[in-house]
Amino acid sequence: MDNQTTDPRSDSPTPPRSSSRKKRLIWSGVAVAGVCVLAFAFLRPHGTQNTGTSKHHRRHAVQQTSDGADAQPVAVEAVKTGAMPVVLTELGTVVPVTNVTVQTRVEGYLTKVLFTEGQHVHKGDLLAVIDTRPYEVQLAQYEGQLERDKAELAQARVDNARYQRLIKQDSIDAKTARDQEFTVEQMEGTVKSDQALVDNQKLQLTYCHIIAPVDGRIGIRAVDQGNYVAAGQSGGLAILTQMQPISVIFTLPQDQLPDVAEQLRAKGSLPVEAWDSSNTHKIADGTVSTLDSQIDTATGTVRLRALYPNTDEHLFPNQFVNARLLVKTLEDVILVPATSLQTGPSGQFVYVVKADNTVEVRPVTVGISDGNRTVVSGGLKTGDRVVTDGTDHLRAGIKVTIPAVTETAEKSDSSSGAPAP
Repeated sequence: MDNQTTDPRSDSPTPPRSSSRKKRLIWSGVAVAGVCVLAFAFLRPHGTQNTGTSKHHRRHAVQQTSDGADAQPVAVEAVKTGAMPVVLTELGTVVPVTNVTVQTRVEGYLTKVLFTEGQHVHKGDLLAVIDTRPYEVQLAQYEGQLERDKAELAQARVDNARYQRLIKQDSIDAKTARDQEFTVEQMEGTVKSDQALVDNQKLQLTYCHIIAPVDGRIGIRAVDQGNYVAAGQSGGLAILTQMQPISVIFTLPQDQLPDVAEQLRAKGSLPVEAWDSSNTHKIADGTVSTLDSQIDTATGTVRLRALYPNTDEHLFPNQFVNARLLVKTLEDVILVPATSLQTGPSGQFVYVVKADNTVEVRPVTVGISDGNRTVVSGGLKTGDRVVTDGTDHLRAGIKVTIPAVTETAEKSDSSSGAPAP
């Protein structure tokens, strides 16, 4: 038997470790190569068109880098000069020039009502009649008393003439003759008093016939025929309102009073339009010539009265209207669209498009506005192009495009056959 000792590790069947590591490295390399091939296949440019698109994107990126932002499309309008009316719009109330409560000046039963509700009447028209019989009886009594006193006066005068002849003959006492003279004077006073009573009673009879004091429109009747009426009773018989002409009373802030007063002194009257309460529909044209004599200290305003012919009676008493007073008209002033005005920390400004199509921030001094146009007294000149739409993302120096101008240029190029740039 062989007694030689053998190393057990040398007889084991385990494969070599170096061969296994080589296989793993090979497979890893194959996988990495495959990924690179796929990435190249998908990401490489495909054809001439894609190359141009890539160049366009690169150029666009360069433009964004150089300009800082895309060119913004905006709408612009050129600054012009023109006329701007100075119009003050104030809330007013339609007030009749004459508004009369038809009253009776005597008491009695209302025997006749000669008008209908809503009727237009003229000054002097008979409206109603009160029972005249009590006043006629009273008149007859006063007339009788007057005749009696006249007779007594005539007798006293005859006696006085006789006494004056007798005193010259020294046939009567001087005191008696003097007393008769006083009696004549007393009777003359009594006759005058009686005549006044007669005249007053005739006047009461006249007051029994109620007439229209002015031209106007009768309102709703307050008392029916057959009722007993008295002088000064509440509500009267009806309301008589003058409709033609009619006035509008409106107030003016005291700060605007100097300009209006100056124009009134120079022209005598100013035109004023009456618009409905929503300020969307014009009702009538009139003039204002009356300015109140004092300022209301509670509101700091002064009242004006405007007169309107109101031939169509579209203005109705106590109606609320908007009075548009034309104070004057500014001629040859710089006008800009109201939509072009912006407000910043330092005040109002506009974006002005320069010749290279970049915008400039221009502070402006504004005046009056009619809602669509605004007067600019400083910061702009005629011909400047101001941005009216698309101002949300603008800032000084940014480049802009004007779509309307671009479309016009493209149409002109296409009609002439020139290739678009």
